[in-house]
Amino acid sequence: MTRPALSIIGLGENGVDSLTPEARDCIRTARFVIGGARHLTLAADLITAHAETWPRPIEDAIPRIRAWLPAPVAVIASGDPFFHGVGPMLANAFPREDWHCIPSVSCASLACARLGWSLPATPVVTLCGRPLHSLNRALYPDSRVLVLSADGTTPALVARHLTARGFGATPITLLEALGGPDEAIRTTTAQGFDLDGVAPLNMLALELRAAPGAHGASLVPGRRDDAFAHDGQITKQEIRAVTLAALNPQPGALLWDIGTGSGAIAIEWLLAHRTLRAIGIERDAVRLARAQENARTLGATGFRPVHGSAPAALSGLPTPDAIFIGGGARGHDVVNAASAALRPGGVLVVNAVTLETEAMLFTLFQHQGGDLRRIGVERLDQVGGLHGFRPAMTVLQYVWHKP
Repeated sequence: MTRPALSIIGLGENGVDSLTPEARDCIRTARFVIGGARHLTLAADLITAHAETWPRPIEDAIPRIRAWLPAPVAVIASGDPFFHGVGPMLANAFPREDWHCIPSVSCASLACARLGWSLPATPVVTLCGRPLHSLNRALYPDSRVLVLSADGTTPALVARHLTARGFGATPITLLEALGGPDEAIRTTTAQGFDLDGVAPLNMLALELRAAPGAHGASLVPGRRDDAFAHDGQITKQEIRAVTLAALNPQPGALLWDIGTGSGAIAIEWLLAHRTLRAIGIERDAVRLARAQENARTLGATGFRPVHGSAPAALSGLPTPDAIFIGGGARGHDVVNAASAALRPGGVLVVNAVTLETEAMLFTLFQHQGGDLRRIGVERLDQVGGLHGFRPAMTVLQYVWHKP
């Protein structure tokens, strides 16, 4: 069988010893080789052609590779190139029949093998090119997580971050240069982190321990209201949980949160799955900045802010799979524009607390169908020296699936 021209080769820290005979041959016969400086050094004995290190940004490598094809090209990456590596980028850029991949063992497999952890049961968070706060969505008390470090400074930053968020008692295992001759494994805690001379190639294994009152992640929507900074413009916890259920997040889907306020709906949407995307539209610049900070605090990295008033601010935005209108439901023009923009099969959810908006939703229900439900919540409150349940404002919720 003829081998595709583009070879994506996974290389371990033990260099060419980690490669299969086929992988060695792909590198040896390539007319062009590209990879990280460390990869090119490890595979130097096999490289006989022109070699380059990754450009910045790394996407600029695509035209370089394309210029050499159909001559044989070898891309050298770490471990399994499709595990937080360059594999997906290359697969998206070139037809499937033009490339093949020969992976080595991933760093996550090596780490779990060293620690005796179950690989399928252990989530992995990468901080390579990602902000530190993206770790927050994985902070479940009494759980385990692997963290891929950006460089030798990452472990200390993670330790300080965990301590600041109430996870200072977390045991941290630092794994350096796994699979190579310089492999090292050291253990400390977040609050007592004192490891120096950390190798640039490293990862962390966290066994999360939370102090009482620490804000951990949640598997379901409906986080406490005080998890979000807000000025009162927030969909309250119980209503938020019902609203997210109505929005029905699906992997890869895009939400428009019109009148995002604190960003709570968009953020809870994003935290449901790592592939979800959300655009928060808000006319108040202070609230929009607060929503962005809430997204950072909770690790919702896919939040895109848009400053402006609907419906004008909706123009030019990518087609949504779901739309929520809370503070933006001030007239038919907003709802009509949202309904028109929604993709077929998408869902529109509108929450109303005023009689005027309720009347608008009932008219909408009469014209295009959908579902209406009234949601009431009562919370325990003090009444003098006693206690009683005090009702919150009733919410009328409209849910419509676009034909």
